[in-house]
Amino acid sequence: MNSFPAFVVAAGSPLRPLEAGRPGGSAFVSTCRPCSPPSLVPGLPLSSTRSDAVHRCSYVRMAAEEEDNSKRALRRAIVSGDKFNRKGFKDTADLVKAEMTTEFTSDLIAELRAAAYTVVRGGVTVKLAKAYGFCWGVERAVAMAYETRRQFPGERIWITNEIIHNPSVNTRLREMGVLFVPQEGMVKDLSGVAAGDVVILPAFGATLEEMQFLTETGCQIVDTTCPWVSKVWGTLDKHKRVACTSVIHGKWAHEETIATASFADKYLVVANMAEAQYVADYILGGGDRDEFLAKFSNAMSAGFDPDTDLSAVGVANQTTMLKSETAAIGKLFEKTMLVRYGPSDLTTRFVAYDTICDATQERQDAMIELLDVGDVDLVVVIGGFNSSNTSHLQEMAEHAGVTSYWVDSAECVAPENRIRYRSSDGQEHVVDGFLPTGPVTIGVTSGASTPDKVVEDVLERLFMIHKLSAGVPVEARA
Repeated sequence: MNSFPAFVVAAGSPLRPLEAGRPGGSAFVSTCRPCSPPSLVPGLPLSSTRSDAVHRCSYVRMAAEEEDNSKRALRRAIVSGDKFNRKGFKDTADLVKAEMTTEFTSDLIAELRAAAYTVVRGGVTVKLAKAYGFCWGVERAVAMAYETRRQFPGERIWITNEIIHNPSVNTRLREMGVLFVPQEGMVKDLSGVAAGDVVILPAFGATLEEMQFLTETGCQIVDTTCPWVSKVWGTLDKHKRVACTSVIHGKWAHEETIATASFADKYLVVANMAEAQYVADYILGGGDRDEFLAKFSNAMSAGFDPDTDLSAVGVANQTTMLKSETAAIGKLFEKTMLVRYGPSDLTTRFVAYDTICDATQERQDAMIELLDVGDVDLVVVIGGFNSSNTSHLQEMAEHAGVTSYWVDSAECVAPENRIRYRSSDGQEHVVDGFLPTGPVTIGVTSGASTPDKVVEDVLERLFMIHKLSAGVPVEARA
């Protein structure tokens, strides 16, 4: 593989020079440089330049020398490099664990768990969903980012996206001096990243093109990608082995889906059942090809042809989508291929694997239970406004017909009994007098990227507002 010139790369497509007029997709821009001769590699001592520079240039070329010159082979070559870390740093792990306990845990949430997920303060009853908040993958990613800062106190550290979708956590990383790769719209600028820099890949993962560029640049890479996300990438490998186009249930502009699509050869992203039904109808009866290409212009691989590339499909998903909708989409495509090609060809025309993560399933199941048996007057959903899994928790409350408010922090709840929140479609709303003055039961849940401390801050604000609206001095704690 030769060094490559300055480029724009559409997510999910092979590395290639700039293509004029290529529609849609996320991209990153860089002033790529060829690998320097060993004696000229900046930031490396002369004693180590030869081996480090040779390794840096060679791991990404290993795949090209193999008989299987696939994206999977390239990915495996990259992650096997001695400057690619997926395990964190044991030397700083204990310090980080104590630091995160101080910053993110909550006595109030511990009290809720100990009291069967229900507490009463004054006239406010809070019922907490039995699965909520920080998941294992998110906690792991944040811990690895904190460990990286301690492990490399003097190095310049970058992160290619938000580590997770929570504003308080990302703000904390900025306070630690972690630099966020500049991004304008869907275009990411990696031109400031240099050899010797440390680069963190977030929990959502990074594109194959980004990983390749960072490796050839000579960066120390710390990969915090959630194992559930990389499991989806393995599913795409299975699709390729049986010559199926990957139909990804996800949001084409979401970081995870952008990363996932980059590991596919042929792919199409569908956001919901309506889009999946449109594709299924096209498979069964054809349609307006130009309309199809326009509809999915941002959500398909380069050169995608709906007339030939939908003859065999494999279903995958963004791990934070609604479990029930992903299952329904899988059933839809299975039925579509059965009708179109008959039962004898089904196993070669359709494949699907369960790739919704456990944490997403558990939080959605707990939300169903809270809505079904919680007997709540309203629901507060807490999580970053760009969090996909949080948006689906809000969507579930809306579909159940329960008054619900999605907030990302306590700052959304004003002392004058006003709340600024978002609905699941991303629209922002403001409601005055949202909290009743009499006894009220509030259901509470939080997205997988939300620390317990953020949930506590929101609840304390709700308790305060209820006291004020009832004319009780705030100091008079129940």
